[in-house]
Amino acid sequence: MPNTKTENKIWDVVVIGAGPAGMMAAGRAGERGKKVLLLEKNTNLGKKLLITGGGRCNLTNNKPDNRTLLAKYKGNDQFLFSAFSQFDVTKTLSFFNDNGMATKEENEGRIFPVSDSSQSVLDVLYNYMQKNNVVIHKSTNVRSIEVDKKTGDIVISTASGNTIHTKACVLATGGTSRPETGSTGEGFQWLKKLNHTIVDNNFALVPVALNDDWIKDVAGVKLTDIKLTTFQNNKKQEAYKGKLLFTHVGISGPTVLNMSKDIGELLKYGEVEIKIDLFPNRDNRGLKQDLQNILVAESNKKLKNVLNPLIPASLQTPILNMGNIDGETYSHSVSSEDRVKLVEIMKAIPLHVKGLLGKEKAIVSSGGVDLKEVDFKTMQSRLIPNLYLVGDVLNIDRPSGGYSLQLCWTTGFVAGDNC
Repeated sequence: MPNTKTENKIWDVVVIGAGPAGMMAAGRAGERGKKVLLLEKNTNLGKKLLITGGGRCNLTNNKPDNRTLLAKYKGNDQFLFSAFSQFDVTKTLSFFNDNGMATKEENEGRIFPVSDSSQSVLDVLYNYMQKNNVVIHKSTNVRSIEVDKKTGDIVISTASGNTIHTKACVLATGGTSRPETGSTGEGFQWLKKLNHTIVDNNFALVPVALNDDWIKDVAGVKLTDIKLTTFQNNKKQEAYKGKLLFTHVGISGPTVLNMSKDIGELLKYGEVEIKIDLFPNRDNRGLKQDLQNILVAESNKKLKNVLNPLIPASLQTPILNMGNIDGETYSHSVSSEDRVKLVEIMKAIPLHVKGLLGKEKAIVSSGGVDLKEVDFKTMQSRLIPNLYLVGDVLNIDRPSGGYSLQLCWTTGFVAGDNC
């Protein structure tokens, strides 16, 4: 058993977890002159931050109007408005820009560093903490959090046997997505012991695995400006427009991630089918005419050699196979029946869902602390004075596109501003 060692120093603030919310909270508290200690279980800071956005870090979404922005958080806007009124997208961009990191806007309002590197974001946060005298202890595993009933201090015990006393604690341990980055959910266990209600954790943004054998042959293919529609028992459920990426086992990409939670709910009740519409802005009649024009113009070529204007090359064989259409047929000999089938498939390529990939592939996890138990004016627990809850610890669903990190910047800053 390790020897127990109690630090004589009482910190103003201890932040547990060096993810984006934790580092923002630590830096802001230090900026206010607080004596701040940041505890991180990994050997390096921001391990999960560095893999976001494919390593490019989609740090927010350019929606300066809070009502428009908060509508993306699916019914949680009544909780979040107070926090976002203190630190919104505009202030987030100013924070990073003023600290020397240029940003750029891409499709659908997604904001990235000009460097296209998550390291740039981490550098800003690290320098912010250093400038404000935050003490950082890495490779430190916290074992428990308790409240000293005599003093009201929060007492943190580490796996090495140390005991740390602090006037305030910011819990930024994340959810349970991507556990290899350190998000293993122990914060929820500590909070349960402090009588907080924890909504069961599931994985909000995950890729989808498919049963279709042909998928592995098109891994890496990207589709843009498509529509994905879910079906159950041959009944239409929801439709989503956007982008898709084929993987070796299924599909991913922003649109797929955003629909994954709804797919997970449907899977509880039976099999789920997804249909891809390659031309959501073109009806069957117009698409049939486009195909006919190509067949006439290329009448002496084989069907398999003339479809590039309509279908990505790697998808042509699977699509022809789905309709039992012979690609060796010359364009002038393609039957009316085959033309109709080809158009119907292009408007509704069937995908058969096997399931959702697990927490090891999740971008964020839903579930967490019941929002009614948090004061969003300060991010303080309503049950435990001087305990602040930020980022993925909170039970808030959000889509991909920078909204998850914006939640971290906002809640982290507000906690750091009030603790």
